[in-house]
Formats: sequence, C-alpha cells, structure tokens
Amino acid sequence: MCTYQTFKLAVRGSAKGPESWIRVTEASVYYDHPTHATDEHTLNIDLRNPERGPSARIAVELSAQAAYDLAQAILTALESVPEGLLPDGLHIGTSRV
Repeated sequence: MCTYQTFKLAVRGSAKGPESWIRVTEASVYYDHPTHATDEHTLNIDLRNPERGPSARIAVELSAQAAYDLAQAILTALESVPEGLLPDGLHIGTSRV
C-alpha cells in the first residue's frame, strides 16, 4: 500500500545529471512504487530545478533500509563537522544546541 504522502522542501545545492551538473532548488521525498528499482516499494527522492523544466531532475529510489542508513550517515557526517565550519546559526545534534 502506498502512503501518498509527499514531502517537498526547498533545497540549495547541485546534482550531477547524465550530461552536466544542475543547480537543484527543490526536493520531493515519498515512499511509493519505484520506476526502476526492484523492491516492491522504495523511498524516492527527486531533486529538481523546476525553472529548467522536467529534464532538470535527479531521481533516487532506495530500499527502506538503504534510505534509513543513508539518513543516519548524513546526520553522523553533519554532527562530526568541526565547530565553525557550518553556516552561522545552523546547529546540528545535541552537542551544539
């Protein structure tokens, strides 16, 4: 069963497409049937730049375990950044709050 819940957020970054890097400004995250992955359901992440049209999109389909592990690795990496390297006002984890 699909949740039909899509979480959209503004992002600032870049993603490598098949031909070049693109600036990404929007992310959509949802758990649904994949287009290409072999799992029945996957966590799907679309990184897009809507101003550049439908081809300015990077899609990722991850198993639930891979998505969870990736989220944990992202948090661990951000929590390990030395003081002063993160942008002003950004506090990650309990050690900086």
